[in-house]
Amino acid sequence: MISRRGFVAAAAVGARLWGAAMPWKVGVPDWNLKLGANPDAVGVAARLGFDGVQISFGRNVEGGKLPLDDAALIARYKALAVEHKLPIEGTCVDRLHSDGLKNGGVAVRWVGDSIRLTRAVGSQVLLLPFFGKQATKTQAEMDFVGDALRELGAEAERAQVILGLENENSAEENARMMERSRSASVRVYYDVGNSTNIGGYDAEREIRWLGAARICQIHLKDKGALLGQGKIQFSGILAAMREIGFAGFANLEMDFRAGMLEEDMKTNLKFVRDLAGKV
Repeated sequence: MISRRGFVAAAAVGARLWGAAMPWKVGVPDWNLKLGANPDAVGVAARLGFDGVQISFGRNVEGGKLPLDDAALIARYKALAVEHKLPIEGTCVDRLHSDGLKNGGVAVRWVGDSIRLTRAVGSQVLLLPFFGKQATKTQAEMDFVGDALRELGAEAERAQVILGLENENSAEENARMMERSRSASVRVYYDVGNSTNIGGYDAEREIRWLGAARICQIHLKDKGALLGQGKIQFSGILAAMREIGFAGFANLEMDFRAGMLEEDMKTNLKFVRDLAGKV
């Protein structure tokens, strides 16, 4: 029979082991490697030690097609993912920075094409950005996007793709757009840097309020080159992620100091992994 002292000691060891196990994986967006819409991002992400890479489909439309809407390029990405044993864990229709979904029109087509491309490249989560002039600031704009996402959400469901909304809106505003879409494939792509430094929201509270079921992936970032040296207290962020049972990809969307891409990326990656074992 185990003594009370032995039970407490065993529980403490178990707690440390539980804390050391990181339930999510850490990836990196290709644009933060300065390799947007470039297959070389797969090999670089693997060399730096990331668990996956998030790729963008490109902004410079030619011939009415997104840059990565090319069978040979898609095949190249898939071959590199196999070669480096690194999943393409997410995609981004970055053309929406120019043609915002809140305006409808051609933006709806770009999202539809990107759903198809996300499926083709073997990924599941497609990021839809809403920033700058394309940000959803009024209730009318948010309602329009929610309505547009009804048909797109249904299309995504058929392709087994999740549409992640990344924007400057609050958790509650995002939830209303999700509800208006009437699609389980529409979720929040939660960016702790945007929420804190642009929206002025309490990211820890919002992560807990949204819960794991409404968050498809997370961007970990802050102002400045290195995590932990800015405004955001990442111990609280990671604790909130663990509390809700988040088990998807957390992508490090951090910039780097001039000429120090690899060093700063490795430093940020180590920071997150080390911190995850302490919360």
